[in-house]
Amino acid sequence: MSLDFKFIVRLIPIMLKYSTVTIKLSLFAILLGFTLSFFIAIVVYAKVPVLNKFFKVYISFFRGTPLMAQLFCFYFGILPMFSRLVLKVSSFQAALIILSLASSAYMAESLRAAISSIHKGQMEAAQSIGMTYVQAMFRIILPQAIKVATPTLFSSFINIIKDTSLVFAIGVKEMMATAQLEGASGYRYLEAYICVLLVYWGITSLMGFFQRKIEIRLGQLVGETN
Repeated sequence: MSLDFKFIVRLIPIMLKYSTVTIKLSLFAILLGFTLSFFIAIVVYAKVPVLNKFFKVYISFFRGTPLMAQLFCFYFGILPMFSRLVLKVSSFQAALIILSLASSAYMAESLRAAISSIHKGQMEAAQSIGMTYVQAMFRIILPQAIKVATPTLFSSFINIIKDTSLVFAIGVKEMMATAQLEGASGYRYLEAYICVLLVYWGITSLMGFFQRKIEIRLGQLVGETN
């Protein structure tokens, strides 16, 4: 069967209409995951009793299990068990919760490694001039750690965008779901998946462009500071 290029040309604009769902889900997951990862990384780095062990298990679990299984377990297993105790959670909200939790585990580990790479003498020097641990962390350590972690953090951001293609499995109608439906209607699955590849490639390439710009800017800022 030959490729139907007219189908591809027709499907891409249809997919882009649902790109708002993909982008909104990705942005919220990135913001929530990044915020949570900050807290986790600091707790693990500082070795806070009890919380440190809890978050190590948390990171191990979300990094060591498939995202699809996490989505199914949460949406079809855990939520129905507590349906009488909690407000109704939509498929979009369920996907956002799991994407945020899973991504925070990866980003927390990236931040923890970046924080650990900063010489401990800088923390000691900051505390010797009267800064508290928290002040030294946010004013001295974290700005440097974020620069170190930028490449891996952006890799996590890109993975979140790609992982949104899995949420159609729990009923979120986004670009992947649209491509599946359109492909099934005309038995043009290959063309549909080619469209998925092209659209996601375009979005992640744009993310890569912004990553390079931010890395250059961070390098300039460090140079100006020095």
